[in-house]
Amino acid sequence: MKFICHILIGRRLPDNQHFYRILQKIVNGAMETTTEQDSYYDDLEKMSVAEILRHISKLDHSVPGAVEQALPQIEALATITAKKMKAGGRLFYIGAGTSGRLGIVDASECPPTFGVPFDRVVGIIAGGDGAIRKAVEFAEDDAKQAWKDLSEFNINDKDVLVGIAASGTTPYVIGGLKAANEHKIVTGCIVCNSGSPAAAEAKFPVEVITGPEFLTGSTRMKAGTAQKLVLNMLSTSVMIQTGRVKGNKMVDMQLTNNKLVNRGTRMVMNETGLDQDTAAGLLEKFGSVRKAVEAHTLAK
Repeated sequence: MKFICHILIGRRLPDNQHFYRILQKIVNGAMETTTEQDSYYDDLEKMSVAEILRHISKLDHSVPGAVEQALPQIEALATITAKKMKAGGRLFYIGAGTSGRLGIVDASECPPTFGVPFDRVVGIIAGGDGAIRKAVEFAEDDAKQAWKDLSEFNINDKDVLVGIAASGTTPYVIGGLKAANEHKIVTGCIVCNSGSPAAAEAKFPVEVITGPEFLTGSTRMKAGTAQKLVLNMLSTSVMIQTGRVKGNKMVDMQLTNNKLVNRGTRMVMNETGLDQDTAAGLLEKFGSVRKAVEAHTLAK
């Protein structure tokens, strides 16, 4: 909500006319910003550690139910994303702060988990990679920067762009979605308020209404948990649909440590009936569970 305060005190923002319209919608009551509402609890500093943890846990239990209510929206976004990626397209995430970091986490975990190239799922955060560790002042308020960032990757109409914003009001995300729409790129979003500007821009919005946070406005909590759950669903279902899973196994995972090599060896043993040493040798030779099993099958 920073951008509202900046407008009210006279700070100039990019694309002011567009964001005055957003402000007007919120002021007129067209959008209910439940993520900004007061916590159900007060006097947090007077609580014991046990009380704090119990209340946080109680609120966290409501998140899966909120995600379940959004399953039809998640399905629609996952279906179009899988279709685009089967045709050679890519998946982009954009966000600011916690939302941006969550997108980067999901994107960075796709190559080791599913063996996809690092440029197939891309996470971008407002303020650049430095903002992953340290907040960059006012980076989220630049409505034009997201498209500049996306253009560095030559994003095009084969791709999918998902904006992640708990409030659904982040100018960086809204501006990126708006520009992507103008370039005929499929757009989606993951937000935690109903009727947000981001959802209005996205062609495939996902709205998970998590309500007030335990710590008022701290959307790294319930909202962040909800966004992570949705990202898990989105990327996993898309990777399954694009053939990156066999049975229930990560057969294309990258063998980047001993734990994964051992797991891969067991997977090859289970699929082929080979002993451990032979399975390990095949895995080392071919570099993935899928290729090792296929090589064994062809050699029979």
